[in-house]
Amino acid sequence: MGTITTKDGVEIFFKDWGPKEAQPVVFHHGWPLSADDWDAQMLFFLAKGYRVVAHDRRGHGRSSQVSDGHDMDHYATDAAAVADHLDLRNAVHIGHSTGGGEVARYVAYHGKGRVAKAVLISSVPPLMLKTAANPGGTPIEVFDGYRQALAANRAQFYIDVAAGPFYGFNRPGATVSQGIIQNWWRQGMMGSAKAHYEGIKAFSETDQTEDLKAIAVPTLVLQGEDDQVVPIDDASRLAIKLLKHGTLKTYPGYPHGMCTTHPDVINQDLLAFIKA
Repeated sequence: MGTITTKDGVEIFFKDWGPKEAQPVVFHHGWPLSADDWDAQMLFFLAKGYRVVAHDRRGHGRSSQVSDGHDMDHYATDAAAVADHLDLRNAVHIGHSTGGGEVARYVAYHGKGRVAKAVLISSVPPLMLKTAANPGGTPIEVFDGYRQALAANRAQFYIDVAAGPFYGFNRPGATVSQGIIQNWWRQGMMGSAKAHYEGIKAFSETDQTEDLKAIAVPTLVLQGEDDQVVPIDDASRLAIKLLKHGTLKTYPGYPHGMCTTHPDVINQDLLAFIKA
């Protein structure tokens, strides 16, 4: 574990576990979490002999709570700074939710010669927001509601998200894990309220159509069919049409946070893709 300082003076926290000569598997977390969200995946791939890397996005987790730069361009540039610092090559970049947007932009514009494959899990691209060109998107009022709830009582809002739609714990018959809820809340509350507030615009209003078209490496797209956070019809099922070398796999009944609720299944599918 360590930190790097970006060109604009932001300290980015990262974890770098495993043999340095092994193929790197690099994880990019979602909003408003931290690298800790990947514990189940990092330990799994570490045990398989891979080098595993994850960082906390600016304003999130243990990285600097800076005022500015809470947008997809800075997110991708920060990820590139970590990859450059560690000289990661032949890497597989895996992103969840907002982290999938980060991966798409990083691979498209920073990853040439460094990236072997990419994975987008429950990811926001191409565009979450409902617009004239994206009629199946989510209305701006929903994201305004997120901002209002965060500003009014972030601590309670984060409990409500984790205990409700994020992991599907609001579904009848769901097996609810208090530990998962508390860990989501813990990660969220470590970060900056300003970064999280402005990050809502980053994950909802960034059009990544061109990012997806520009990705030249094999890309696996995974999403749960019961994702209540990122609508699958406006995300993975559109993204796959834009990727040059994409493979789509969906999971009936799985929630947005399926890497945490179903790591036994997701980890094996990730491993099969990486080894293929």
